[in-house]
Amino acid sequence: MKATTEIIVGKDVDEYLMSVSKGSREALERLRKTIRAAAPGAVERISYRMPVFYYHGPLVGFAAFKDHCSFFVMSPSVMNKFKEELKALDTSKGTVRFTWDKPLNVSLVKKLVKARKEENEAKVKKRRPRSSVKS
Repeated sequence: MKATTEIIVGKDVDEYLMSVSKGSREALERLRKTIRAAAPGAVERISYRMPVFYYHGPLVGFAAFKDHCSFFVMSPSVMNKFKEELKALDTSKGTVRFTWDKPLNVSLVKKLVKARKEENEAKVKKRRPRSSVKS
């Protein structure tokens, strides 16, 4: 699948979804619902000119293009962790591409999102300064 230079921008995720084709919109709305179920505490907003979920930093995102949709996992390590489950799909370093008529497996999306949540939580724990206890 070839990327296109056509850029769709919305003020919020609902507006973004209303600006894409019906098939892409339906596929991305299913993806959005799955992400919300897997990451109920995540906040969605437009970033990088596409819908992105945030949970202790960028979590995952998605976008519609002329001939495909993309699910941005945003983590090569998570992609590698699930490489066997992803091998039949069109992927790159941190992205899974799919067409509206062949949506992503809900179970796989949930696993990817949960792995990203765990990754972001681990980063937050590393960054927190440890309180020093004086004797």
